[in-house]
Amino acid sequence: MTALLLGLMAGGVTGLALGALGGGGSVLAVPALIYLLGFTPAAAATASLVVVALTSATALAAHARAGTVRWRGGAVFAAAGLVPAAVGGVVSGWLSDRLLTGAFAVIAAVAALRMLRPSASVRHEEVPVRPWQVARAGAGLGAVTGVLGVGGGFLAVPALVSVVGLRMRAAVGTSLLVITVNSLAALAARAGSDARIDWLAVAPFAAAAVLGAWDGKRLATKVSGDRLRQIFAWALLAVALFMLADAMT
Repeated sequence: MTALLLGLMAGGVTGLALGALGGGGSVLAVPALIYLLGFTPAAAATASLVVVALTSATALAAHARAGTVRWRGGAVFAAAGLVPAAVGGVVSGWLSDRLLTGAFAVIAAVAALRMLRPSASVRHEEVPVRPWQVARAGAGLGAVTGVLGVGGGFLAVPALVSVVGLRMRAAVGTSLLVITVNSLAALAARAGSDARIDWLAVAPFAAAAVLGAWDGKRLATKVSGDRLRQIFAWALLAVALFMLADAMT
């Protein structure tokens, strides 16, 4: 099995998770680009932002048609992350590959553990938006996106539930708006980066992710959300442990 085929498969899984869960899938993009396509951590983070922005925008369109995007709360949340995402994109270029890999592994492990406890983020009724708390949470998410090149949906969904007050279904759709905006901001900040990126390798990965996002939206209507999260979380935890071991050697 060639690296390109593995990359296509990983891109499909990335999109599938983003479309079905509204987050978490982007965490797979960076390790796939590093270990399957041979990117450096810095280049993988930049390329991941391209993949995540395209995939999230595709999934967002599907969720918008389904009426699961809360534009007001999502816009406030995303706006708060614009500057931190841009600053994080610049800071990322100053960090060593080992530090980036280790930090990413920790974030991936946190994402997996959050997914294994979905009940902690369940809300049955929506509540009014609390602007200052939304701004604080949005800024933190933007910083993570900028530095590590991940969409941060695994953090956005719980925050949209607990801080913005959305139900889980609306939080999943709205998180895609936040992810898209943050990814574009971080990508713009990296425009002058000297990280060398093989766009011929990124293109099929991104295409597979976009197609996977459409399938993920349909999958979410047929399979239990808790079951999907558990399967993905265990796979993500294994990836996180592998990357952490790699960073420490």
